[in-house]
Amino acid sequence: MKVKNVTIGIKSIEELLDNAKDVMERLERGEKVKKRKPGIYFENLNVMRKAITHERLKILKVIKEKHPASIYELAKLLNRNLKNVSDDVHYLAELGLIELEKGKSNGREKTMPVVNYEKILLEITV
Repeated sequence: MKVKNVTIGIKSIEELLDNAKDVMERLERGEKVKKRKPGIYFENLNVMRKAITHERLKILKVIKEKHPASIYELAKLLNRNLKNVSDDVHYLAELGLIELEKGKSNGREKTMPVVNYEKILLEITV
């Protein structure tokens, strides 16, 4: 398993559009475009705080440390409602912070949440 770090950043829509425009212009001119480090970017700190809550960070930590075999097992470890944990896990998966691996155990389908990185790096352009 390759371990990576995840970058979370704050970029305005204007910054994102300017970056995209710059890349497209370079490609049109036939220039090589350097790969930018991948990350998850939010428009501002308030939006990021709504997405990356204390409970969701706790989910990431428990997955990394305890390696639950299913979302059900994760909910038990967190002592939280299964539906709420499932919603949070799927949202974090949409963001790319969790991988969901499908499998079967005792004839039942299970979804195992996996965190394949060591740190989340916060990047804010000033």
